[in-house]
Amino acid sequence: MKHTILFFLLFPLSICSQNTIEASLVKTTDFNADHIVSVDNFGTVYYLTNNTFYKKSTSETISYNNLQLGEVTTANAFNPLKINLFYQDFNTVIILDNRLAEIFKIDFNRVQPYKNITHISSGFDNTLWVFNLDNQQLELYNYKNNTTQARSLPIQSKVLDLISNYNSAWLLTRDYLYEYNYFGNLLKKTKNEGYTALAENNGNILLKKDQALFYLKKDADKIIPVSLSNLLINQFFVTNETLYIYQNQKLQQFQLKN
Repeated sequence: MKHTILFFLLFPLSICSQNTIEASLVKTTDFNADHIVSVDNFGTVYYLTNNTFYKKSTSETISYNNLQLGEVTTANAFNPLKINLFYQDFNTVIILDNRLAEIFKIDFNRVQPYKNITHISSGFDNTLWVFNLDNQQLELYNYKNNTTQARSLPIQSKVLDLISNYNSAWLLTRDYLYEYNYFGNLLKKTKNEGYTALAENNGNILLKKDQALFYLKKDADKIIPVSLSNLLINQFFVTNETLYIYQNQKLQQFQLKN
């Protein structure tokens, strides 16, 4: 009888613990940037300040800017050997190497057929995931040989965010979160319950809704909240189960615990 009572007392705690992801604060660092792009496994920080892209390691800080192309819309350092900067006003992407030297320029105004791009993210090898506004499709574009290697079906709602790794791409729209493989096949479609931005790490997804974060584990269907104290989340990203939140010139580092 005692064991039965103990089971029913502990059962709600077990269910509750499974319904949240704990985020424990590891450290807080002062950092002055307009936008932090990412932090890699070695502590190298990629960030934007005054429309200049910076790579800051423990030994040096190097930078790149291209004022002729206007404001940087997005920057992606998922592949540190092929960093991409997207300048939406000029419909152009610049590919940089690990020394921030320009190795490729993609002017979609000159590409045939013309592509009107609103979002980009890194793909494998010489590819980029791009969202083509004119045909409302997500495309896996090879910029070396100017071919589209994969293409989704047309998307019916407004695109909010796009992120990818070498194997998959996640497209967040006003209505749904879509996951595609590198053949352009739809793997999963999840209803958007008010999420506005996302981050990815090893196939696990973090979603932002207002000033809260939510976690979608790889191969799972249930989205669960991340347990955080009240924070103003200006930016967030994940590196190897470490959550970074940037706010008020403070870069906070949290360890995620399932």
